[in-house]
Amino acid sequence: MKNADIIIVGGGVMGSSTAYSLRKIGFDGRIIVFEKDPIYEYSSTPRSAGGIRQLYTTAINIQISRYSLQFYKNFPNTMEIDGEPSEINFRQRGYLFLGTDNMMAGLEKQKVLQNEFGVPSEVLSANDLLNIIPELKSEDLAGGLYCHEDGYLDPYSVMQGFKKNAQKMGVEYISEEVDTILTQQNRVTGVRLVNGTEFNSPIVINCAGAWGVYLSEKIGIPLPIHPLKRQIFLFDTATPLEKELPLTVDPTNVYFRHEGDKILCGYSENVKPGIDFTVQRSLFYDEMWPILANRVKNFERAKISSAWAGLYSFNTVDHNAIIGDHPSMKGYFMALGFSGHGMQQAPAVGQGLAELIHLGKYENIDLRPLRVERFAENDLVLEDAIV
Repeated sequence: MKNADIIIVGGGVMGSSTAYSLRKIGFDGRIIVFEKDPIYEYSSTPRSAGGIRQLYTTAINIQISRYSLQFYKNFPNTMEIDGEPSEINFRQRGYLFLGTDNMMAGLEKQKVLQNEFGVPSEVLSANDLLNIIPELKSEDLAGGLYCHEDGYLDPYSVMQGFKKNAQKMGVEYISEEVDTILTQQNRVTGVRLVNGTEFNSPIVINCAGAWGVYLSEKIGIPLPIHPLKRQIFLFDTATPLEKELPLTVDPTNVYFRHEGDKILCGYSENVKPGIDFTVQRSLFYDEMWPILANRVKNFERAKISSAWAGLYSFNTVDHNAIIGDHPSMKGYFMALGFSGHGMQQAPAVGQGLAELIHLGKYENIDLRPLRVERFAENDLVLEDAIV
């Protein structure tokens, strides 16, 4: 039985959300998800920071994230299995972008657009910031952009919730690596695994994350994406903070939030593209810690408790996802290049792809602004709020 109606390459949060959504809207054909990493050791999903925000500067990203946030709020009950809620530890402690004087006009403009789509973001004064983070050193800050609805969650639990529900509805997961997508006369015909086995399918969805660009290149479809390493550190402080932190983004782009009684932080450092999971603690001590200690007095004494690296599927042109079908390869669909936004956009993107494939059109959110053709058409989606 090496025939399928839909093959999804990549069983992380994006592939699993798509498989789940296809079943929920009524697709009853055979769906096979190939995931090469059965324990998700190197999958980007569980290695992400888990931030969920609506503080974007483009209409499409705001709409996607607003849909996904509402989905995550109801996730435990919507995704329950045999009466057991699918807990994802969603903490709506807010998202906060700190701003200097020259950033405030831009933050005000962002707030206006976000409010138009129902996002309750607000611009705060420097004094207001101290109500949220009393220990904040705000001498160089003029204020910030804040949304109390946003927050952070456990990415691995989200992925497992989508996967288990998809499996319950008959989606098959196979722990094998796809070597290449098979094509004939500009049409997808299936996939070949590394072990040589071939599976036939008229539709293949590339949700392979940081590895997805290599699969696409093999069938003559290059994409402006490359993998970038992103490191995350967990540290203890000598003195606890008075309040639980929102996910806070410093003007330097160092971000930090609570993770239990510890602090999680990260930073988009300059690295060479490629698959790399090495951790360099010097990044924390030499570059991040001085920034953190200068921002919150409690961070002046800190000790790393753990650290890990994951991968961004980084879109080098406009830093936004590439979603939908490819105009020159019938049956080839993709959800790639999220540049760190995949976890927070997965529910909406999975739903959108399912609609496009099964119904022939987008119904909840029109994802056409993120089509692959935008690069050739010079119709880019330029997002300013990149972390």
